[in-house]
Amino acid sequence: MKALLLIAHGSRRAQSNEEVKQLLDKLKAKMSQDYPVMEACFLELAKPLIDEGLECCKLQGATEIYVVPYFLSAGRHVETDVPEEVNLWLENNQDIKVHQIPHVGASATMLDLINQSVSEYSHES
Repeated sequence: MKALLLIAHGSRRAQSNEEVKQLLDKLKAKMSQDYPVMEACFLELAKPLIDEGLECCKLQGATEIYVVPYFLSAGRHVETDVPEEVNLWLENNQDIKVHQIPHVGASATMLDLINQSVSEYSHES
């Protein structure tokens, strides 16, 4: 069974972490047929952490997990920290297939998203 794990940085500000959970709820409404298991987790500063998010997916029956780094740029967290955490978990969970997809900011649709956002804002003002 496929799972999607949305990984954000995490914040000391609870409202910021709640925004990630709200995004997950919206993703569930659109994507749950393809990904019956969908969870959100954080690199640091908030719970659940990455290993807990992966484990939660596994406990719900996931055999294949798509890791989605919810970051705009490929800094140290994207290039090193997230893959290290995932690989550390995989050492004890080799029966689970994990796909580490590129961070959200690398998506080709990011230009369209920015264009749409600016266009919507400029029409409101």
